[in-house]
Amino acid sequence: MQWLAGALLVLANLVDGQDSNNTAPFPNATYSNATSPDPSAGQSSGPAFSPPYYPSPWGSGSGNWTSAYEKARAFVSQLTLLEKVNLTTGVGWESERCVGQTGSIPRLGFRSLCLQDSPLGVRDTDYNSAFPAGVNVAATFDRGLAFARGQAMGQEHRDKGVDVQLGPVAGPLGRSPEGGRGWEGFSPDPALTGILMAQTIQGIQGAGVIACAKHFILNEQEHFRQAPEEVGHGILINDSLSSNIDDTTLHETYMWPFADAVRAGVGSVMCSYNQINNSYGCQNSQTLNKLLKAELDFQGFVMSDWQAQHSGVGSALAGMDMSMPGDVLFNTGTTFWGTNLTVAVLNGTVPQWRLDDMATRIMAAWYYVERDQNQVPINFDSWTLDTFGNQHYFAKEGYGLINEHVDVRAEHSSLIRQIGSASTVLLKNNNGALPLTGKEKFTAVFGNDAGGNPLGPNGCSDRGCDNGTLAMAWGSGTANFPYLVTPETAIQNEVVGNGGVFQSITDNYAASQIASLATQASVAIVFVNADSGEGFINVDGNIGDRNNLTLWQGGDVLVQNVSALCNNTIVVLHTVGPVLLSNYSDNPNITAILWAGIPGEQSGNSIADVLYGRVNPGAKLPFTFGAAREDYGTDLLYVPNNGDGAPQVSFSEGNFIDYRAFDRAGLTPVYEFGFGLSYTTFSYSSLQVTKLNVSAYTPTTGMTSAAPFLGNISNGTSQYQYPSNFSAVPFYIYPYLNGTDLQSVANEIDYGLPGFVPAGSQDGSPQPRLAAGGAPGGNPELYDVLYQVRATITNTGSVAGEEVVQLYISLGGPYDPKLVLRNFERLSIQPNGSATFTADIMRRDISNWDTNAQNWVVSSSPKTVYVGSSSRNLPLSAALS
Repeated sequence: MQWLAGALLVLANLVDGQDSNNTAPFPNATYSNATSPDPSAGQSSGPAFSPPYYPSPWGSGSGNWTSAYEKARAFVSQLTLLEKVNLTTGVGWESERCVGQTGSIPRLGFRSLCLQDSPLGVRDTDYNSAFPAGVNVAATFDRGLAFARGQAMGQEHRDKGVDVQLGPVAGPLGRSPEGGRGWEGFSPDPALTGILMAQTIQGIQGAGVIACAKHFILNEQEHFRQAPEEVGHGILINDSLSSNIDDTTLHETYMWPFADAVRAGVGSVMCSYNQINNSYGCQNSQTLNKLLKAELDFQGFVMSDWQAQHSGVGSALAGMDMSMPGDVLFNTGTTFWGTNLTVAVLNGTVPQWRLDDMATRIMAAWYYVERDQNQVPINFDSWTLDTFGNQHYFAKEGYGLINEHVDVRAEHSSLIRQIGSASTVLLKNNNGALPLTGKEKFTAVFGNDAGGNPLGPNGCSDRGCDNGTLAMAWGSGTANFPYLVTPETAIQNEVVGNGGVFQSITDNYAASQIASLATQASVAIVFVNADSGEGFINVDGNIGDRNNLTLWQGGDVLVQNVSALCNNTIVVLHTVGPVLLSNYSDNPNITAILWAGIPGEQSGNSIADVLYGRVNPGAKLPFTFGAAREDYGTDLLYVPNNGDGAPQVSFSEGNFIDYRAFDRAGLTPVYEFGFGLSYTTFSYSSLQVTKLNVSAYTPTTGMTSAAPFLGNISNGTSQYQYPSNFSAVPFYIYPYLNGTDLQSVANEIDYGLPGFVPAGSQDGSPQPRLAAGGAPGGNPELYDVLYQVRATITNTGSVAGEEVVQLYISLGGPYDPKLVLRNFERLSIQPNGSATFTADIMRRDISNWDTNAQNWVVSSSPKTVYVGSSSRNLPLSAALS
């Protein structure tokens, strides 16, 4: 009872914190005035329900996967039942050297698959680079930089011996700015995320490593994502949160970037912790079987997030292909698959064709990126940086060389520095305060965020603290820094190199010293931050998600104190997303504001390049800065709202998130989505829209082939026992049986009960194709180009600069957002020069999802194209005939 009292105290504190922070509108997560005008949004009437969809579609080798499937089927045809199971099941947490590792197939010389975080570099090793986060890539609006970063990360994973890089991220998309892991992805705009996601995937896989698009789908907050995790936070719930959504919003917003990922050829997709309409993401047949595999025609494999699997047979039949890390709970030695998958195939609950399809999808991804030509031995260990140690870390067995300390960084630091500066958004620049000359009489730098972590750049595990400059947020989506160039160091080098005076204070609370220094400074540069991360780490009371949108470490007071005494104060924001900027935009003493995001190892050099004019800022905001938290319309659920049952979050705002919500509400943001200044100016003219002669959209029809059976499986249990004289590693997950009676081996109380297998789930006969499907990414005619758009952009200033030209479309319907981004191009233009912006408008770009037809349609509502420099500055427009 004492523990329960403690839990209730924590819960009470959460409620008090929620009230004092003016946070989410409990028991909902959408403000009452922000619900979508579409009455179907959020499935608000009655308990949310996810309809079943079976059987799980088998891969066909469609698109450009034909060769990979031929090789994969030839390989899988050689495998025994145990070998197929070994390929689909992880060996357990800390049982091998990677964060996730499948079993091996020694008979055919197949090592195993090494799966490793993260979306911004190789996690838990050394001599690797620490890249800028996805949100920074989004701010570049630069396809080329997204590809280059993906390729560089892929090369580093490849050279460490990694087979699957666990990234990039489109879930969370960024429904709410407080969400803890939005920085791992790109932007709350689905088109921007989708385009950069595709480029990142092609870069990673071009380096010979399988990319993993995650987390599928609606994994939009850290609170309540895993019921067992919440126990550690003093909250007792029986099931994980359910994200409840309508079919239209799911298609038009949250699935959009995953369609781009599948079309780009992504080899794997990770299913998410949360439930979708009260069905767990890794056993949701609607999202995995229907939407991902049937409609989007995904040809790769679906892996579970770590401990996101909640059933054995159920998850297999619902479309999951790989269990990660393999054990039910970390280090228990128990598994839903492994032995139990062997049992399920032998007793017929999981048909052989489904297991064959799992193995084929895994091997097809392997061949698709040419892993057979690119694999190198694993040369690192995720659990220790010691050179020698145990290969089986948790079991403490297999002592030997485990870390070879291979330097995989190549020349990636220059790319990291380039992305850091190319992603820095200039929000305010009064009277040409920037760029600085480097010859200012007295430069003062303020803020904890300017300096280093006293514990070292990697002093907090998984970056789980907010000490020093914020160059990476926290959680599994991280990597160790090889070094971290702080802003304090870079600016000092700049000033001292020019013979100037430089002083800094990195204690935000040294009030008297800050006041004294601010009065002396001819220019004061104040660094402030706001951090967030994954829910298994609590930083200053923020359990992954941010409790509020304010600056951390007393940042607001620091800015106010410095700007009150120095009339040339520059504010640099290292934040994971939007923050509330008070009156900074109107304060005359604050002459410039820059958002620098979380830029990675070259943080200081990147911001110095912009401050001192070596780089003319061209980045644009990938999200909106609002005046108040409520302006976003969406928030998080911080307190369970369903007793001890699964917390329920209704996405009742529909498609109206971020700038779409501001537009609908008629609210003026502080800085709008797509906004960003330059040291030069640009003008827009000469919009031309050319309509192409394209045939009408044709729904996909016909039937699939029957599910292939690859090889023969004997039902005799004796041949699947542990080999004689076999020495099992403790807690290691194996495919073997420990007896000949399947029921006793399974050790399940519901073994053999009727109704356990969903209707149709074992049917391997030809199945009807979906009208919206037909190729990876969906019906290929969705990607027909209907219009080509051109405009002239002129640099009207005196220095060369880069402008991100943005194309928006009004879909015109009564439930549609006012505008939606659909394309963009970053142009480099010399002073007094012009460049031509060109963009395609595809059928998909002007379509809506029809829930009755279960297909995309172009409505009769009038369509308009807009071109400009931000979502609120669109000087060019034309009707689409």
